[in-house]
Amino acid sequence: MSVHLVLASGSPRRLTLLRDAGFDPEVRVPPVDESPLSGEEPSAMVQRLALAKLHSVVVAGETGLAADTAVVVDGEVFGKPLVPDRAHEMLSRLSGRAHEVVGGIAVRHGGHDAAGVVTTRVSFRDLTDGEIRAYVAGGEPLDRAGGYAIQGGGGRFVTEVDGCRDNVVGLSLGAALELLSLLGVQVPDRPGASSL
Repeated sequence: MSVHLVLASGSPRRLTLLRDAGFDPEVRVPPVDESPLSGEEPSAMVQRLALAKLHSVVVAGETGLAADTAVVVDGEVFGKPLVPDRAHEMLSRLSGRAHEVVGGIAVRHGGHDAAGVVTTRVSFRDLTDGEIRAYVAGGEPLDRAGGYAIQGGGGRFVTEVDGCRDNVVGLSLGAALELLSLLGVQVPDRPGASSL
């Protein structure tokens, strides 16, 4: 692929997804405060943050992509738990029920920006306190939206995914490719990948 793509994210999951799609992105970690604004809806928040990340490290004339992911339960946004107790609390709330993973994507190319939001519904089986403690002790939940990684050990808690699974990993690849294509970037063919 000839386009030079800047990935405005330090997420190894997003980097892997883009590499699997045929890109070789240059990684730039955006210095963006990811705190929600008072009264902000989750979909508005993730799109705002994706655009803020994009604008902070991708200059005019470059092709870039940024994303933000939030787990939402009963309207409450679960960000990244930075301490084990918070991860345990999040996983206890996710146990035995469905939640939404809301992903914001922003792209820049040819002096233009485009952005969108993808929502995936994920269902968890009932988790025992022992399971949660063991998972948290392993360290995987820290610095993951909602306190779990579907592509890692957290995948064993999931009973159903309604929508784009890549969105739960950290980037809806189909939606990202669709946005890039809309701005004129040549992207690999992914049949049925449209997610916006």
